[in-house]
Amino acid sequence: MSKVPALTLNNGVQMPQLGFGVWQVPDDEATDAVATALDAGYRSIDTAALYGNEEGTGRALAASGLPREELFVTTKVWNTDHGYDAALRAFDLSLAKLGLEYVDLYLIHWPQPQRDAYTDTWRALERIAADGRARAIGVSNFQPAHLRRLVAGADVVPAVNQVELHPQLAQSELRAVHAELGIATEAWSPLGQGKGLLADPVVAKIADRHGRTAAQVVLRWHLQLGNVVIPKSVTPSRIRENIDVFDFELPAADLAELAALDDGTRLGPDPDTFG
Repeated sequence: MSKVPALTLNNGVQMPQLGFGVWQVPDDEATDAVATALDAGYRSIDTAALYGNEEGTGRALAASGLPREELFVTTKVWNTDHGYDAALRAFDLSLAKLGLEYVDLYLIHWPQPQRDAYTDTWRALERIAADGRARAIGVSNFQPAHLRRLVAGADVVPAVNQVELHPQLAQSELRAVHAELGIATEAWSPLGQGKGLLADPVVAKIADRHGRTAAQVVLRWHLQLGNVVIPKSVTPSRIRENIDVFDFELPAADLAELAALDDGTRLGPDPDTFG
């Protein structure tokens, strides 16, 4: 039984607030990593066509013996498959690799505004959702202007926007737009990258105060902000550590100290130019 609480998306679908990401995990390692995560209590697994590990992820899901309705599986359409017909074909391929009849969440991975095709891609996702092959649809790395343009011409408002988000890039403006439009905020790279954020003296001090690891403190910050979060690791002890964050609370003073770390540091590409 998973101890992870769920958020209700704008279409009524329940999404676990903490999941397991498999970015940069090779396909042959993804099976064991996902199996370890499922054994630790994760029920939400986040992959993407780009990651090249949908098959390995699917093998772990099939071998788990867990009922399909207990799992929440996310994948994403890559930049080379923007456009209505291309996105439909890409989805079929992802579904086949995962070995599933449907996914729980399908995302446009990047907006690629210079290509100006994300509105056509979104029409394909609306079709996929209407056909019952994705329980929810959303986007990733969309900026406020991209979201407003998409919503203005869409039949379905994205359920989720998955973006780079951590204490050094808190995305306050974007989260406010999400709240206005009814879009859930999901954080990728929630712990930053490398040891920079986790070695920060402020984070270390708060972790010491609570007898927790730096990673657990940062994940707790996300959860208390209301973010969905998908930490990734291939180390079994860290996989278990990252889900053990539901039995303590950060007081307002700790949250304020972490908020002060926001200096706009972006570790990944700029969504306005990438692709």
